[in-house]
Amino acid sequence: MNKATKQISKLFAAMAMAGVASYSLAADTIKIGLAGPVTGAVAQYGEMQFVGAKMAIEQINKAGGVNGQQLEGVVYDDACDPKQAVAVANKIVNDEVKFVVGHLCSSSTQPASDIYEDEGILMITAASTSPDITARGYQLVFRTIGLDSLQGPTAGNFIADHVKPKKVAVIHDKQQYGEGIATSVKQTLESKGVKVALFEGINAGDKDFSAMVAKLKQAGVDFVYYGGYHPELGLLLRQSTEKGLKVRFMGPEGVGNKELSAIAGPASEGLLVTLPKSFDQDPKNQALVAAFKAKNEDPTGPFVFPAYAAVQVIADGIKKAGDTDTAKVAAALRANTFATPTGDLSFDAKGDLKDFSFVVYDWHADGTKTEAPLK
Repeated sequence: MNKATKQISKLFAAMAMAGVASYSLAADTIKIGLAGPVTGAVAQYGEMQFVGAKMAIEQINKAGGVNGQQLEGVVYDDACDPKQAVAVANKIVNDEVKFVVGHLCSSSTQPASDIYEDEGILMITAASTSPDITARGYQLVFRTIGLDSLQGPTAGNFIADHVKPKKVAVIHDKQQYGEGIATSVKQTLESKGVKVALFEGINAGDKDFSAMVAKLKQAGVDFVYYGGYHPELGLLLRQSTEKGLKVRFMGPEGVGNKELSAIAGPASEGLLVTLPKSFDQDPKNQALVAAFKAKNEDPTGPFVFPAYAAVQVIADGIKKAGDTDTAKVAAALRANTFATPTGDLSFDAKGDLKDFSFVVYDWHADGTKTEAPLK
C-alpha cells in the first residue's frame, strides 16, 4: 500500500469512525420499559397503560427530550402472569433498561419489583394498588396510583353510608389484588356495623358461576362487593340477572372497563365502581385529551393518565438529579413535587403518593360512567 493509499484509507477510517460515533450519539436514548399485559384476559388495561406512557414519551421528546436525550419506550408483555412477569423483568435487566413503567397486575408487579430493586432499576407502577408492593422498604419502587388500603375504605364507607344494605356478600378472585381489596372492604364494612354474610373466593378464569349465584341467593344478601377484574365480574353479573338474583354489585378499578359491558350487557347497568378521578374531564387536560383523540386513542381509561404521569415523573426526576443514575433519580423523586396531568405528585418514604383519592361511579350498560350521587 503506497503513502497516498494509506492516507485515503485513514481518511475513510476516520469518516467511518465519525459515522459510528454520530450514529451512537443519535441512538443514545433513555430507554423506559413499558411492562404489562399485551395479551391475556386483561390486555385492555395494558393498552390503557401503554397509550398513556407512549403519549408522554412522544410529547416529552417533541419538547426537546431529557437533558439532551430522547426517551425510548420498549414494550414488554407479561400477560398479567407472575411467572411471565419475572421473565420480563430478567429480560429488562439483560436489555440494560434502567427505568420501568409497570407492571399492571399487583401479582405481577410484586415479583418483578424484587428483581428491579436488586438490579438497580427504577420502577413506577401506574396501576398496581396492593399495599404489599411498597411495604418492603424498597428504594426504587414507586407508584402513581392510590392503594387498596385507601380504595377499600372508600368503597366500604360508601356502601355503609349511602347504599345502606342489610346483608352484604364480599367475594374475590383469590388473587393478590382481588383478595386484598375485598379484605379491605370487608374490614371497613364490619367496622361500620354492616353484616358481611359471605366472604368467599371464585377462581380467576372460571366461566360458570351458577354455584356462587346459588350461594348468594341462599345467604339472602342484598348487596355484593367483588374484588378482581372485569372478565369474571361481567359473567357473574350476567348470570346473576339470568338466574333472578336481584342485588346491586360493586367493584374496584380493575372492573372499570368498557369490555365489562360487552360481557354483561344490560346487567352492568347500575354497577358501582371505585376509580381514579376522571382526569380526562379536567379543563387543564383538554389539550392532552385532544392529542389522544387525534390519534384515535381513548383517554378515559383509569390507567391512561397515571401512566402518562409515571413517564413524566421519571423524566422530571432525571432532570432534577442531573443524571440517569437510578439511586439519584429515586432520591430526587422523594425530595420534590412534580406537576402532572393527574395533579401535583409527591412521594413518601415508601414510594407511595402522599395524596390520592378514589371516586365512586355509577357504571352504565353502554360502558360510560357518572359520579355516584350521595344519598
